[in-house]
Amino acid sequence: MTIKRKPRGQAAITLSLALWAITPTQAAIAADAYPCKMLTLVSPYPAGGTTDILARLLSPKLQASLGTTVIVDNRGGASSNIGTEYVARAEKDGCTALLGNNTGIVINRNLYSLRMDPVQALQPVAKVAAMPLVLYVNPKVPAKTVAELVKILKEHPGTYNFASGGSGSPQHLAGELFKLATGIDALHIPYKGQGPAMMDVIAGQVQFAFETTAALYPQAQAKRVVPLATTGAERSDAFPDLPTMKQAGYPDLTLTNWYGVFVPAGIPQDRADRLSVAVSAALAEPDIQQKLTELGSERVSSDPAEFKKFIQMEVPMWENLVKRSGAKVD
Repeated sequence: MTIKRKPRGQAAITLSLALWAITPTQAAIAADAYPCKMLTLVSPYPAGGTTDILARLLSPKLQASLGTTVIVDNRGGASSNIGTEYVARAEKDGCTALLGNNTGIVINRNLYSLRMDPVQALQPVAKVAAMPLVLYVNPKVPAKTVAELVKILKEHPGTYNFASGGSGSPQHLAGELFKLATGIDALHIPYKGQGPAMMDVIAGQVQFAFETTAALYPQAQAKRVVPLATTGAERSDAFPDLPTMKQAGYPDLTLTNWYGVFVPAGIPQDRADRLSVAVSAALAEPDIQQKLTELGSERVSSDPAEFKKFIQMEVPMWENLVKRSGAKVD
């Protein structure tokens, strides 16, 4: 299968001009030096997954904009709960931020007995990206389409496994919904992050999985995996030749994995505003926009008020999805 990228033309131009919309107040905020000697941007997953990719994409831009050192701190484990709680309980000084996703913010609260509610304990700063998932298999699995994979799984019940970066992750829920929609029998194998999960599919230890377009793209280019379909509402720019799961006959498997920057709730508003402006400025850079397009991200608004409203809508949606899938913590 040929994997191509499709430029977004006018959309990219529009996004690269986003900074023209910054108000005089925001411009004044952006001119101020950030009051932390170092900003720690926590990725609650091991290196190699999409969250880590995005954190390392943003960090040099934030460092230049804020005028302070920015480091990426990978604090993986417990399906992102460890890193998420670490930031939620950090000092309310704006010196520690989270590059989180829907797993840690709105999904895990339905599966784990958490010591804090991320929706309440964390303040949204900016939405960064939103990516569909890709259903993919190890090259030794003799399937080039979703229909072929389903046929194989039904002919060999209980002998194929699927991987995810942790119980309750969108990748796990997509796998459970795939089982529910097709009637297949496959065991879920949870890992401590999407990077290790993908590596075991590549190695053939696990046969199939769902992964974001961002993390899977280079592996698909190198033909280490075989992608079958995406979970977006429309075909992905990163994988234009692939059908969506809806086109493959499974409309319930229309999912998007989103990512954003968060800080502990209650930090000084001027610091939250300063960080928000810096993230928005980074996302408006043409090279960042090009990279996000290559990674298969949809266009998103980085406005913190819009991001907060979006999260409030996501809470009941993922709660219902967890119930429908029957997902449990393994």
